[in-house]
Amino acid sequence: MFGLGPFELGILALVVVLLFGTKRLPELGKGLGKAISNFKTAYNEDGTIDVTPEGEKSEKNEEESKK
Repeated sequence: MFGLGPFELGILALVVVLLFGTKRLPELGKGLGKAISNFKTAYNEDGTIDVTPEGEKSEKNEEESKK
């Protein structure tokens, strides 16, 4: 794995714990997991991106349903 041995991984883990603290590590992991999940979802969707604000989306849907 990237040429890192167990000693290097241990040092890396120690640095991460010292930087973020033990209380923030679960939050950090959860945020990283959500980011990866969102990236995979966006990658697998079609190429369009909808940037319409939420209020305008509902108005647009109502207009389309009336047609």
